[in-house]
Amino acid sequence: MATVHFSAVIGIRGVNPYVRVSAPRANSVKRAWRRPLPVRVRINGKPEDAWRIRMMPAGDGSFYLYLHGEVRKASGTRVGDRVRVAITFDQAYRGGPQHAMPRWFREALARDPKALRHWKALVPSRKKEVLRYLARLRSPDARLRNLARALHVLSGGRGRFLGRPWKDGS
Repeated sequence: MATVHFSAVIGIRGVNPYVRVSAPRANSVKRAWRRPLPVRVRINGKPEDAWRIRMMPAGDGSFYLYLHGEVRKASGTRVGDRVRVAITFDQAYRGGPQHAMPRWFREALARDPKALRHWKALVPSRKKEVLRYLARLRSPDARLRNLARALHVLSGGRGRFLGRPWKDGS
């Protein structure tokens, strides 16, 4: 599988840093793909073992390559920086959450039927995002604080969780 190399400036969309991947470049990675595109990504040659990311379609054949904090930290980059990007189609990608649901989150959901119903209704990419975030929490205080936020928004409460506003459990 061919690797596509180009340089671009890291932009910001809402709170999400990204690099725009043009339609011709995206077609070079995987022809005529219109849904989230699984790729292996290196920014400025980092990391040695490329990140697994899904590029999100922009609707015109181009894609947003969102660069989460770990990618930017590993590559030493910030919004506004010009970066060298290398992307390859990830043939090994399999859908579904990459992180197991923490027991403390699973048990809390089981005690809250409304939150559990909204959790089951979330799109797979949102579930994956939540589980990735929860898997990184280390301190008991952070777990409790974020569990309360998650249950609040999943139960239909308005609030912010994962850097975005939630309404009616989604």
